[in-house]
Amino acid sequence: MQEISITAGESSKKLENFLKKRFPIGYVRKLFRKNGVRLNGKRSKPDDLIAPGDCVQLYIPFDKDLKSSRQSVTLRDALAIIFEDDEIIVINKPAGIAVHEAKDVLKRDSILGMLEARYRPQGIAPRLVHRLDKDTSGLLVVAKTLRAHSALVRQLQARTVKRDYLAVVHGVVKVHGEVSAPVGRDPRRRTRMAVVPTGRPALTRFKVTKRFARATLLECSLATGRTHQIRVHMQSLGHPLIGDPVYRGKRLDDPRTPQLRRQALHAARLGFSHPVSGALKRFSAPLPEDLRSLLDSLE
Repeated sequence: MQEISITAGESSKKLENFLKKRFPIGYVRKLFRKNGVRLNGKRSKPDDLIAPGDCVQLYIPFDKDLKSSRQSVTLRDALAIIFEDDEIIVINKPAGIAVHEAKDVLKRDSILGMLEARYRPQGIAPRLVHRLDKDTSGLLVVAKTLRAHSALVRQLQARTVKRDYLAVVHGVVKVHGEVSAPVGRDPRRRTRMAVVPTGRPALTRFKVTKRFARATLLECSLATGRTHQIRVHMQSLGHPLIGDPVYRGKRLDDPRTPQLRRQALHAARLGFSHPVSGALKRFSAPLPEDLRSLLDSLE
């Protein structure tokens, strides 16, 4: 059993929120699901309030290896801010760091958690406008104000935000085109997405940038923004992303080719109207080193 004493400097808050600041959300949910947490010796619920002087007992061991496996990306690298004003922040996110907390990711190790730690002392509460997968690199816009967040979300809903990705896929793609197919939870494996009739409408446009002997560099444009949309749509065409561990994007078998530890996907361009001034904002991010090395080896 592990005990945590609530110190005098801790403000009153829900027990779940208190624990989520210290452990990954997956572990916290497991504690409540299996009745593995007590507050002052009594069974507790997520909404129970904690206060200074209280004692929290945890009866399910926490995987210390997971706790110690913090992101290797430094704060400075993770928050590679390429534009900022009073309303928005635009970041060139490296691969390997999550945008928000997840089952095995502490909030403090995510982009949002780092931003909150940096800006909350200034009275600013950063808000995510859209998301990138943990192992997708590239451009991400975050709102610093509620009005900026609302305005940018409206633009996403109206499909006026321009989001272009570079993807390296298996096989030779011969023509430009688009995929219009609904994306939703895979009924066979609920932890992944798939093209399913009951999914949400999704549209990806793609064009060939360069062809190689066994792979193709594509520029993919999102008209919608479903979870894993490009990865799912490319798999449905028989051209999964190189290095994608979920959607069958196996590694290339040529030993001379760098083997990616992630899917070959990079958010290269981002365009939208400034949420307050209305000025058109366009940003671009060069390919990171691992994808440049992959393309060099495919030449």
